[in-house]
Parts: sequence; structure tokens; C-alpha cells
Amino acid sequence: MRASEPDEEHLLRRVARADLDAFDELYRRTSPWLAIRLRRRCADDGIVAEVLQDTYLTVWRAAGSFAALRPSGGADAPGGSAAGWIWTIAARRLVDALRRRARQPDVLPAESLPVPNSPAAEDVALDRTIGNELGAAVDRLAPELRAVLSAMVIDGLTVRETSALLGLPEGTVKSRARRARNVLREALS
Repeated sequence: MRASEPDEEHLLRRVARADLDAFDELYRRTSPWLAIRLRRRCADDGIVAEVLQDTYLTVWRAAGSFAALRPSGGADAPGGSAAGWIWTIAARRLVDALRRRARQPDVLPAESLPVPNSPAAEDVALDRTIGNELGAAVDRLAPELRAVLSAMVIDGLTVRETSALLGLPEGTVKSRARRARNVLREALS
């Protein structure tokens, strides 16, 4: 983004005023990384496309609520960043789509989905921001513990949403989150 271009928060405030050009620009800037993040959590391209569509429909309809939380666009304004707000919408739409899919009998279990070989962008960013010692401890977590930690801490999902996203019972999500915290606490003490 060049200095003369509006940032995403400014674009969202314009979208709240029904500015289609601002919506097009916001979509152009944010949909590629959003699709990548969604694909990291769901291997079904159909669900990812549905979630993207639902997300941007919600962004169009609810941009006013974001603009009301951040009227000046200041960094310390409540409501978080535009990218965080859009990701929260998308994560919740993904959980909803996965819940709908879970009610259908021909769903593949989460264990049968391929596991990516390269780290996700948010994992790389998390490692940079949390420091070497904590980053190394997070890297040593078992994949199932790291998945729960990522959904609940990085994505900010509730236990119920994490349960739907990962296809696990809520009790399993709670116990894995507790186990991940205990392992990290021991590794850092």
C-alpha cells in the first residue's frame, strides 16, 4: 500500500457509507490472505468459497458497526483492526459452515484431511512476536495441542467454535487447551 492509498480501516468506513469502489478495493486487498487462512483450516474449496462470499456479504452489511467502533481509525480505538474484524467474521462463518456440514452424513473425519507441511503464516508471525523461548515451546507442542491453541488463542474462537472447527467434542477441546497451557508453563519455568 502506498502512502497516498487509504488503509483498510478507512476503506471500511467508506464501505459503511455504501461506497462500492471502496468495497472492491477492500476485497482486492484482503481476500487473498483470507482465502489462504481459511484453506489452512478447511480443505474443501467449496466451503472456503462459501465462507468468503458470506464473509464479504457480512462486511458489506455490517461495516457501519465497525465504523461506529472506530470512528477516527486510531490505533487504540476499540474494536481491533479491520483485518482482525474481517478474520473474526470469516472464522465464525467457517465454524457455521462446518457445523452445517457435520449434520450431513457424508462428511470426512478431520483425521483424514491432509496435514500441511509448511507452517502457516500466522504461525510464523506468532513465532516472531512471542519470542524464541516461547516460540520453541509452542513448536514442540503435539500437533493436536497446537491446533487447539491456534484456534483459541490466535483466532480467538470459543471452545464451542473450536470444537466445530476441528471436529472434536468440546470436552476434548478443553482438555487439549489445558494440556497445552500446562506443557507451555512447564517448558517456560
